[in-house]
Amino acid sequence: MNIKELREKHDTFRYQQFEIDRSDNELSIAYSFRITPDIEFTPQVTIPIDTELSSEAIANFAFHIGMIEAVSYWKSTCSPHLVVEAGDLTNRQVSWWHDLFMHGLGEFYYQNHIDFSNPDFLQIQPSSQAKRYSRSNHPSTHGELIMVGGGKDSTVSLEILSEKEKRQNVLLLNPTRAARETSKIAGFTDPIVVRRTIDKRLLELNNEGYLNGHTPFSAYLSFLGLFVGALHDYEYIVASNESSAGEGNLMFHNMEVNHQYSKGYRYEQLFREYAKEFITTDVSYFSLLRPLSELQIAALFAADDKYDKSFCSCNITRNEHFCGNCPKCAFVYLSLGPFLDNGRRISIFGETDYFENPTIQKHLIDLVGLGSYKPFDCVGTEEESRFALLLRIDHLERTGQDVPEFLYQIREKMNLGRHRTHKDIIERLKSDWDKNNFLPDAYEKLLRRKLAELEL
Repeated sequence: MNIKELREKHDTFRYQQFEIDRSDNELSIAYSFRITPDIEFTPQVTIPIDTELSSEAIANFAFHIGMIEAVSYWKSTCSPHLVVEAGDLTNRQVSWWHDLFMHGLGEFYYQNHIDFSNPDFLQIQPSSQAKRYSRSNHPSTHGELIMVGGGKDSTVSLEILSEKEKRQNVLLLNPTRAARETSKIAGFTDPIVVRRTIDKRLLELNNEGYLNGHTPFSAYLSFLGLFVGALHDYEYIVASNESSAGEGNLMFHNMEVNHQYSKGYRYEQLFREYAKEFITTDVSYFSLLRPLSELQIAALFAADDKYDKSFCSCNITRNEHFCGNCPKCAFVYLSLGPFLDNGRRISIFGETDYFENPTIQKHLIDLVGLGSYKPFDCVGTEEESRFALLLRIDHLERTGQDVPEFLYQIREKMNLGRHRTHKDIIERLKSDWDKNNFLPDAYEKLLRRKLAELEL
């Protein structure tokens, strides 16, 4: 079924309602979505609770979780009308959500050859009869809640924040082995665990030929983090997104498509503004690693082997192990390589040298900007991939190891050769700092100190 047929058959998507079941120690929220004429979804989320947050405030948070949840279900048909009956929205809110549906689903539109540029492609229509929820007031918040996925970025945040004498815990969503183990190593034995359940009907539709593809998952995490933070009296929700996430993959219908859109600075800024105006002023979301590049984060990770056997940064295996074939595995292997001795490399990735794998070689070409576009995965910028490759060649040469001929070939094609010296790149790793960030002063001082302490 093509996009035209889907939109004609399924003219309207309705966010009908949400139901909250509250017990002494958790909230279970069930959402009701309907696509005309006869498709229904009832996804759920279950969240531990430990506060006296008012029912009104909880309803506002729950409503917004439903709005971001709706993205995953609406995309199956791309219905031209999205009717919001579960709560009212101002014109500014409608505009904000429309912007997210466009930018957050850019990769999905590209992969499915969908022209979203027509102003009537999506009309978000709030019901005037629905309740308008007010922003919550919960000034007793303190401490930090760290969102952990189990990859190298969140482990770097865990290690940096381990020095702070502050009330802390970690938030895990449908936790993977890596998320649980890295949290435990960092000292968090009683994490806040949230369970999100996808309606199986969506998976059935995908198998039947309905539309599927990438969604802005980090946007879901930002709304969820804010909600859980309020339920547990935390002032700060700490993400681990970096400056590199702001680089897009390609242009499509005059819009930059970025696989990591909701990890980027633009989304973080817009979300913080929206949350402050419509959700809460007492819980603040920011990314601790925003001033840094992925290559700087790799260097910080490699400074300690504490998490070598527990972390994983592979979406294909859901952070269970490195698949050794995907673009993210290629980038993580490339970016960590210059900072690891051979024993640690083998301990993390296994005996096989990824650079000998033809699939990884293809990803490397794309990563350094010699392919059609940067891979659709959570990888660094093209520039830092080039720097990582130069550092890796230099590292192998200086330690007397064989350099795969393929790396030399890429270096020549990049036309960088000796134009960037090892010293130049190392100086940048120690000094680069993206000013587009929202770090509170104490966190900025801590991160700057950790960067200055790097021995490279």
